[in-house]
Amino acid sequence: MTIETMAHDYEASTNEFLIAVASISPSQYDRRVEGGWSPRQVIHHVADSEAQSYARLRRLVAEPAGVVIQGYDEALWAASPRLGYEELPFEHSLAVFSAVRQASLDVLRRLDENDLQREGVHTESGPYSVRTWVDTYVRHPKEHAAQLLEAANS
Repeated sequence: MTIETMAHDYEASTNEFLIAVASISPSQYDRRVEGGWSPRQVIHHVADSEAQSYARLRRLVAEPAGVVIQGYDEALWAASPRLGYEELPFEHSLAVFSAVRQASLDVLRRLDENDLQREGVHTESGPYSVRTWVDTYVRHPKEHAAQLLEAANS
């Protein structure tokens, strides 16, 4: 797969998530499938995840091989009352998502094939390359768009 294709897929998954969010109404923001997150919680999570991804890509590209890529406990973040996943408006989180996705897309488009092999070590999953980063963050918003829509329509 070429960098151009990866960048296209990354941008398409960004748009898929934004379209899913735009398709729900305020009355659906706090619906949830039993045991799952509400659309509001999903949006806050995706923003936090993208903020992490933004830093991860830059570390992989700019720092020496073997750089530590820090994981985080997303369930703890979602449960933290101070982070407000259950009640804060999500507009700021959606703006974070959009901004960091665009900034990461800008970097992605500047990479060459050799950059895809640059590798660090993820604290939870071990070896972690730029290619792994791309695969993860093309898939992640798509999965959460589906989750968000399932909850909104429950």
